[in-house]
Order: sequence, then C-alpha cells, then structure tokens
Amino acid sequence: MSANEPRGILFDLDGTLVDSLPDIIDSFLHGFTHLGLPVPPHAEVRALIGQPLDVMYNQFAPEHVPALCVAYREHYPRNFLNSSRPFPGVERVLRTLRERGYLLAVATTKRSDMARRFVDALGLGDLLHHVQGTDGFPHKPAPDVLHRALAALGTGGLWMVGDTTLDLRAGQAAGLRTYAVTWGTHSPEELASATPDELQPDLERLLAHLPHRA
Repeated sequence: MSANEPRGILFDLDGTLVDSLPDIIDSFLHGFTHLGLPVPPHAEVRALIGQPLDVMYNQFAPEHVPALCVAYREHYPRNFLNSSRPFPGVERVLRTLRERGYLLAVATTKRSDMARRFVDALGLGDLLHHVQGTDGFPHKPAPDVLHRALAALGTGGLWMVGDTTLDLRAGQAAGLRTYAVTWGTHSPEELASATPDELQPDLERLLAHLPHRA
C-alpha cells in the first residue's frame, strides 16, 4: 500500500464500538416519565436506535418532541457511563489498526460534542484520530457524516463498520466496503438484508482484511 492509497476506517459508535444501548434507552424513556407521558415499549425504542433523537421521539409523541429532547440531553450526560462499556476486544482492535498504519474515525448520529465526551470518558479517545458526529446535516443512511469524517482524516476510506442497516447503507453510498457486527442493534437477518461485505459477531475478521501497511 503506497502512501497515497486510502487508509481510513470508519466506525459507528453506539452498538458498534460501545455496548451503550441500555443507557441510551434508559435516558430515552426518562423523558416520558419526566413529562408524565405513556412510556413506549423497550423493544420498539431499541429498533429505532441509530436514528436522530427527534426522529425517534416523533414515532411516539410528535407533539412533545422538543421537550423530550431537552429531557434526554439533560439526563444522558449524567448517566451515560452507568453501564456503557467498550465491547470485548474493541480497544485491542483499534490499537492494532493504528499500529498497522490506518487512520480511524467514529462516524455517528450523536452530535460531535457529545460523541467526543463519550469516547474520552470511555478511554477510547486516544485510539481514534477523529470523532465525527451529525451536526445539522443529513443523517445515515445519507453518507454525509462519513464524507466529513474522511475529510477530517485527510484520506480515502476503506471500510465502514456498524451495527445497523443505516450504517451499512451509508457506507455503501460512500463507496466503502461494509462490515456488520451482530452484537448491537439489528439482528443478523436484518443486517444481512443490507448485503454487507462482512457479517460477524465481533471485530476480529476486520484485522484479517487490514494487514500492516508497507
């Protein structure tokens, strides 16, 4: 691999690098309790993870979306480490890819400021070259957040790694190979419907595709 060849690897954050769905769902449901609204079923909320917060709330209480978003954004930063932890092997895989000469970025639907606080609090910040959130532009499956992440890295992209069909379709739209992990939001069957290049229970297979750069 020459110095001019692409070396960007992009990762979704929640459900891909970090087992964070219980804390997200808890904060999401907190808004309904806080406002005295009927609380939606846990499974229905989980199925929407990966979409923007306002889009998720609009599915259940469209007339209360702004207030629910405020409640979430007050609750989540105080509780995002209650149970959230990197998935097994994530830190080792990120470190190995850095050592092999690749540039690593998060491309998430979270806002950039919140995503950076989150990865730093979990000890992943030093393993990533950039953290890109979705700040006022189209969200996945649009490829905008991926393009911005690669622009910040200053390189072309090789892989998009995610746990939802939104991640995979965004990666495909950006011209990247796609790697689906089954330990997050979407089932293996749902992920397979988006025809990823890899469908795996963890990140180990990614290392086989990315040897040391010459």
